[in-house]
Amino acid sequence: MRLRLLAATALLALASCNNSKTASAPATSGVTDAMIANAAEGEWLSYGRDYAEQRFSTLKQVNDSNVGQLGLTWSADLDTARGQEATPLMHDGVLYVSTAWSLVKAYDAKTGALKWSYDPKVPREKLVDVCCDAVNRGVALYGDKVYVATLDGRLVALDQKSGKAVWEKRTFPADSHMAITGAPRIVKGKVLIGSAGSEYFSRGYLAAFDAQTGNELWRFFTVPGDPSKPQEGKHLDAAVKTWSGDFWKLGGGGNVWDSITYDPVTNLVYFGTANAEPWNPAHRNTKGEGDSLYTASIVAVNADTGEYAWHFQETPEDRWDFDSAQQITVADLTIGGQKQHVVMHAPKNGFFYLLDAKTGKFISAKPFVEPINWASGIDPVTGRPNVNPDARYEVTGKPFVGMPGAIGAHSWTPMSYSPLTGLVYIPTNNTPQLYAPDPDWKPGTTGFQLGIDSTLGNVPADKKVRQATRAAMTGALVAFDPVAGKVKWKVPYPMPTNGGTLATAGNLVFQGTATGEFNAYSADAGKKLWGFATQSGVLAAPMTYSIDGEQYVAVMVGWGGVWDVSGGSGVSSKITPNISRLLVFKLGGKGTLAAAPPSAKRVLDPPPVSGTPEQLALGAKLYSNSCSVCHGNAAIAGSLNPDLRHSVALGNPKLWQQIVHDGILKDNGMVAWKDQFSPDQIEAIRFYVVKRANEDKALGDH
Repeated sequence: MRLRLLAATALLALASCNNSKTASAPATSGVTDAMIANAAEGEWLSYGRDYAEQRFSTLKQVNDSNVGQLGLTWSADLDTARGQEATPLMHDGVLYVSTAWSLVKAYDAKTGALKWSYDPKVPREKLVDVCCDAVNRGVALYGDKVYVATLDGRLVALDQKSGKAVWEKRTFPADSHMAITGAPRIVKGKVLIGSAGSEYFSRGYLAAFDAQTGNELWRFFTVPGDPSKPQEGKHLDAAVKTWSGDFWKLGGGGNVWDSITYDPVTNLVYFGTANAEPWNPAHRNTKGEGDSLYTASIVAVNADTGEYAWHFQETPEDRWDFDSAQQITVADLTIGGQKQHVVMHAPKNGFFYLLDAKTGKFISAKPFVEPINWASGIDPVTGRPNVNPDARYEVTGKPFVGMPGAIGAHSWTPMSYSPLTGLVYIPTNNTPQLYAPDPDWKPGTTGFQLGIDSTLGNVPADKKVRQATRAAMTGALVAFDPVAGKVKWKVPYPMPTNGGTLATAGNLVFQGTATGEFNAYSADAGKKLWGFATQSGVLAAPMTYSIDGEQYVAVMVGWGGVWDVSGGSGVSSKITPNISRLLVFKLGGKGTLAAAPPSAKRVLDPPPVSGTPEQLALGAKLYSNSCSVCHGNAAIAGSLNPDLRHSVALGNPKLWQQIVHDGILKDNGMVAWKDQFSPDQIEAIRFYVVKRANEDKALGDH
C-alpha cells in the first residue's frame, strides 16, 4: 500500500511538471491580487489579513479607551461538535467561514443572516488519519470564488454568491494517509495548499493550482524519494545526502500542513515543514545521524515556478516533533541601525528566529519561552542548535523529559505583529513530554508511526502526580520584541493551547483562551481591558472588519484540536466543553448567549480487572502508542472523543472486537484495526482499559 501511494504521488508530480510553464490568469474583478496585497482597510481577504501574515488591522474605532463598551452583536451556532480553528474572511459585506469537517458557511457580516452553506461530505472514517481533530483553519477568496481544502484531500472552488461548487480537484491519492486541515493561500492566480500527515506514511509537498481551472501548475516535494531514481529537483539531490537507509519507504514526512506566506517584495513563497517520520531517527536513518532535509525547516520557492530558492533548517535531525509549520511573518525591522526585510518565526522548538527574507541568511534566534532543555542555545553564526546530549534518546537508550514537548512552545495558533509597538504576540505553551526509544518498533498500517514507546508517559492513578502534572501544563500570551530578542510582557494562563491573536491600531491585542474567555489587552503593556465569557474554549484567531462606519470583531469558538483529542484536557486543570459558535462583537452590542448546557457527572462502573500481567503490559504499550492519540493519555479522554473507561463494550469482549477489529463504528471515525492488531492484542487493550477504569474508580477521579 505504501509503495503504491508513493508511486501514485510521484506520478502526480511528474504529470504536473508538464504544466509548470502554464501561466495562471490573475483575477481582474472581485477579489484581486492588489486587494490582498494592499489589505484593503475594513476587509479581511486572506488568512493572515495581508500577504505578510502580520494579522495587524489599521482599524481603531475600537481602541484601548473604549474597548470596555464592546458587546456581542450577533452569533451563529455551528452544526458540528468538533474543534473550530478558522479565521473568518470578510469581503463586500459577507463573512466566510469554514468549520470542522471542512464545511463552509457565508453570513451577512452585519446581521448574521446565513446566506448559504456547503458540505463537502468528508467520510468520517478519515478521522483515523488526522492527528489533531477534524478541523479546518479557513478558506481563501479570489475573483468570484471561495476555496476550501477538505480533510480528505480535495481542493474545491465555490461560487461566492451561491456556495455551489464550480470545480473540485484531488490533491493527493484517495487512499493516502495524508489529510488537509490548513487554509489555502492565493498567489498570482494560483491556489497554494499542502497537507498534514508527518506522523503517518506521507511525503511532504507544497502544490499550486490554477485558481480558475483547478489544474495543477507545480508541486515542490520537501523530502527525497527513492534514492535509486531521479529526484524531482536539484534541491532533492542535495537533500538525499542527509538521509540513509530505506527512509523513503516510510514517506519521510516534512508535510506542509499550515504556514504558507507570499512576499511580493522577493516574489518568494515561504512555508514551514513538519517533522521527519518516524520521530525516532534510529528508524529512519540507518547510519544513526543525518539532518533529514527539508524537515523542520523554513523553505522559500519562486512563486511563479515553484523552484527552490533557499531553506533554513531550525531543528536538524529532529526527534521531538518540533515542526516548523507555524505562522511565518514578513516585516521590515531596524536591526543594528539598518532597515532589513526579514522573516519572523516562532516554531515549536522555543526559539524565535529572524532570517533575511531574500536569502534566508540567519540573523538571530532567541528563546521566547522558558525553560528549554533540549538545547542550550543557538549558535550565533550558523543558527544550528547546541543539542543537549541527553535529549538524543535514541542514542542514550534512556527516556528524556523534553521542554518544550511535542505540543510545542508555539503551535499552529497564529501570532500577530504590530508595527506600532514593534512586538509580536505569541500564544505559548508550557508542556513537558517524555520521549522514550522503542528499539523493537516495526512500521504498522494504521495510526501514528513514531518509533517511540509512549507507555512511560502515562499519568498514573496517583492524585499527587496528577496534581503536579496539571500544574506543569500551562500557557501564556507573550509579547516578544524581535529586535531585542526579549519578552516584554506576558499574561499567564492555567492551560496550554490558547487561541491565536489579533493586533490592532487601537493599541489592542485580542485573544481567546482554552478556559472559555475572549479578552482584549493593551498592546503596549499587556493590561487586560475587556473580557467576554464564551462558554467554550477558543483556539481560533480573531479578525476585525468594518461596515457602514462600524468596526466589528469576530472569532470562532469551539474547543477541540490536539490538546483535547490527545487527552491533554483529561490531565489539565479544567476540561472545556465544545460549544461551537461564531461570535461577532461591536461597540454597544447588547447580544447574549443562550445558557450553556449543564455538564453531567459520569460515574465509572467497569467490570472487574482480568488478564495476566503480560497481557496488561502488552495492552498498555499498544494503547499508549496507538489508541492514546484519540482516546487520551492513560485512557483519560478529553471532551470530544469517547472515554473508553466508560465504554459499554468494556464488559463485552465480542462487541469490543466488533468495534476495534471489524470497524462497525467506522462512520463515527472508529475504523477497523484488524490490519494493525490481532484479536489477542485487541483483547489485551481491553484488559488494560478495564484496569485503568478500576484504578480511577478507586481514586475517585472519573
